[in-house]
Amino acid sequence: MSTRITAYLYPKCGTCRDALKSLRNKGVVPDEVVNIFETAPSAERLTEIIGKSGLPLKKFFNTSGEVYKEMNLKDKLPGMNEEEMIALLASNGRLIKRPIIYDGEHVTVGYKEDEYERVWNRV
Repeated sequence: MSTRITAYLYPKCGTCRDALKSLRNKGVVPDEVVNIFETAPSAERLTEIIGKSGLPLKKFFNTSGEVYKEMNLKDKLPGMNEEEMIALLASNGRLIKRPIIYDGEHVTVGYKEDEYERVWNRV
């Protein structure tokens, strides 16, 4: 069974480009590449991805991003529930840590080569 792989990223981001290159070197070519700044994943899709990832919701926030800092989210997030945080992420792709690679089962958030080696090595 072949699984659709979606890459949520920002094309001008060097880390995102490195991540795509790493995937391709492992024989993994995303079926869909989504510019996360133009089209953030829906709250439903984010809920699915976060659930599959096993990661804490906070890991999905781009904590070093301008929008995160401008919105003072470091102080606001602790007072928000999961649904509110997911709605916030879905409302602005700049708040989402990138890239997110998702195939329906596996999820990686951000780019760390050792993690990509472990999760995506299919060659």
